[in-house]
Amino acid sequence: MARYPSSLYGRRRGRPIRRTYIISALLIIVVVIAFIYGSSGENENETRLKDEPNSPVVSILKSPPPPEPNLLEITPEPTTDPNPEATALITKAMAVFNAKPARIIEARNILNDILSMPMTEQQRVFVKNRLSGLADEWLFSKTVYPQDSLCSSYRVKRGEILETIGKQFKVPWEILSKINEVRPELLPEGETIKVIHGPFHARVYLSTFTMDLYLQNNTFVKSFRVGVGKAGNETPTGLWRVKRDGKQMEPPWFDRETRRFLHPGDPDYPLGSRWIGLEGIKGAAKDRTGIGFHGWKKSDLMDGGGSRGCIRLHNGDVIFVYNLLVPVYSLVEVVE
Repeated sequence: MARYPSSLYGRRRGRPIRRTYIISALLIIVVVIAFIYGSSGENENETRLKDEPNSPVVSILKSPPPPEPNLLEITPEPTTDPNPEATALITKAMAVFNAKPARIIEARNILNDILSMPMTEQQRVFVKNRLSGLADEWLFSKTVYPQDSLCSSYRVKRGEILETIGKQFKVPWEILSKINEVRPELLPEGETIKVIHGPFHARVYLSTFTMDLYLQNNTFVKSFRVGVGKAGNETPTGLWRVKRDGKQMEPPWFDRETRRFLHPGDPDYPLGSRWIGLEGIKGAAKDRTGIGFHGWKKSDLMDGGGSRGCIRLHNGDVIFVYNLLVPVYSLVEVVE
C-alpha cells in the first residue's frame, strides 16, 4: 500500500474541515440576517396595525411627491337673493345648450365658471345638476366634441393596452373601457378610442355630507352624498392623495375594537365593494394614513352613528369613483 507524506495528508484532510467551517459560518450569517429582517418586518406590521387598526390590510409603498393642485375655490357662502350676474350667465348657458346644434363644451365652460361666484343655494344646485347632466354627454360617452381640451381621440399603437394608455393620461383603464365599450385585453393596433385627460380630484364637505368630483383642476363633474367620521373619530381635514397601492376590491379589514380580521363574507364587514386608501399631505391630514373611501351597503350612509374616520359612499357610487380616481395623482381635499 502506498504511503503519503504526513504533511500532504494533513493538508488534504484539513481542506474538507475548513470548507465545512466556512459553509457553517455562511449559514449562520444567513440565518441571522433573515431573523433580523424578519423580526423588523413583523414589528413594523404590528406597529402599523396598532396605528391604523381600522384600515384594510395592504402593503406599504412610498409614493413620489404629488403634483400641487389648483382646485376650484371653495364654494362661497350662499346669498339670500339670486345673483343677477349668475342668473344672466345661466340664461346664456342654456341658450348655448339649446342651440342647433347644441354647443355642449361652451355651455359646460360657462356653467363651470359660475360655480366660483356667490349665489343662492338654489342657483348652485341648478348649475351643478346641469353640469352633471352635461358630463354624460361630453365625458361619459364615446363622443369627442371639437374644441374640448379635456377629451380627445387616440390611435392605438402596437402592443398598447388600456392600462398603459390610462397611465399616460392619468386615468384608470376602467373608465376608458366603459366609455369606449371595449374590453381591456382586446385593443387592435390602429383603432381610435376616446381618452380623458386626467386626473380627477375630489372635495369632501363635512358639514353638508357631500363630495364634489372634478376633472383636472376645476371642471365640475358630479356630486355625491357621503358619510363621514363620527364624534371622536372625525375625518381629518386637509389635503390627501390616493395611495399608490390604495385601490382594492374588498380587502381584509382589521377591527381594533374586536381585534378581528374581517373578510367580505363576514356579516360585520364594513367596506362594501371597493376601498380607496388615502394618505395625508397637508393640513390636519398630513402624514395620516388608514383613512379612505369605501362602500356602504345600508341605505343611510350615517347608519351606526358614522364611520371611524373614513368616507362612506353607496356601493354604486364608490365603484363609480373607484373607476375615476388614480393613485398618486388624484387628490382629495376635506373641508368643513
